[in-house]
Amino acid sequence: MSLLSSVCPRAEPVAVRHTEGIVHGFLTLRTVDGTIVANGDLIQTAKGDRVSTRLVFRFKDGSLRDEAAVYSQRGTFRLLTDHLIQKGPSFPTAVDMTLDTSTGAVVVRYSEHGKEQVSSEHMDLPGDLSNGITLTLLKNVQPSAPPESLSMVAATPKPRLVKLKISTVGNEPFSTGSSGRTATHYVVKVDIGGLTGLIAPLVGKQPPGTHVWILQGEAPAFVKAEGPMFLGGPIWRIELSSPVWPRTPPPPR
Repeated sequence: MSLLSSVCPRAEPVAVRHTEGIVHGFLTLRTVDGTIVANGDLIQTAKGDRVSTRLVFRFKDGSLRDEAAVYSQRGTFRLLTDHLIQKGPSFPTAVDMTLDTSTGAVVVRYSEHGKEQVSSEHMDLPGDLSNGITLTLLKNVQPSAPPESLSMVAATPKPRLVKLKISTVGNEPFSTGSSGRTATHYVVKVDIGGLTGLIAPLVGKQPPGTHVWILQGEAPAFVKAEGPMFLGGPIWRIELSSPVWPRTPPPPR
């Protein structure tokens, strides 16, 4: 989100159970008390076995969080590239991170004391890398036997590889209109690892888990997520949003 030599020497990518296609979803980002802080779009296109997905949130205070990922879905999901931008008053540190799994290049641009800094690393990126595609992977895992972990490059000034520990809480009811439905509740926790991971809880740096709800079935769907978007950040809730049409004034008599 170093003292970490390897995250997962035998990282297994998630198998494709449901192929991804064209999507345009409308989202809201709220605080835990329900206040809307940002509006978002999930935009996805597919060509052959290659998928491009973009999740962008535009905040009311002018902040921006924009992540675009490209991945393949030939038998298993494999991240190819990812580009994350987060900037504005809602984020303590402006970060622009790009990674390319074919070369292992990870570049982070960030601001420090008003000056732009660049950190460039070559990393051994595993096959289960989940940057920008975590929700897609959770739609494809077996709820009764999710992977023990996924890998992620944390968007910090010095990029580092961490593990996302996956667990299933159970099924929880929700409704759409008057129809009752059930979603699988997952918890995703960042495992920093190494000596840093051992001391992180003592200094308040161990991030809380992110909760994700997925509707199962022949076409699994994201329902809701709650968690921080950056280390030390507040808990924000991502929810689906329905279009609202302006009221048409009645015709004059």
